[in-house]
Amino acid sequence: MKSKFRLRDQDDFQKVFQKGRSTANRQFVIYVLPKEGQDQLKIGISVSKKLGKAVVRNRIKRLIREALRLNLSSIKWTGDLIVIARGPVAEMGYQEVADSLVHCLKKAKVYEKALTEDDSKGSL
Repeated sequence: MKSKFRLRDQDDFQKVFQKGRSTANRQFVIYVLPKEGQDQLKIGISVSKKLGKAVVRNRIKRLIREALRLNLSSIKWTGDLIVIARGPVAEMGYQEVADSLVHCLKKAKVYEKALTEDDSKGSL
């Protein structure tokens, strides 16, 4: 994920936690906060030490980043977004992580499926 899409400062994380709204499923918690004057999405990822040692946490972050990167065009949000991983993610594979993350993004109402050429041809 490019650095222009990353949320890094502790102050920015705290603002999103305090002022943003949250949505969750069994695997993820997502906080979203709209930002005035920000024309792009900024994403932060948090994985607790409770989920495992550094190797496990970094694997989880890589899976989340890849799932977000592939679905970035479908995320219709200009502001800050934080993804927090919960316990079950440690044993999941990529496809399960991606599906669960998309489900949580849809619940947060920031995910909008992009139309493909096949969808647009549909029933004419």
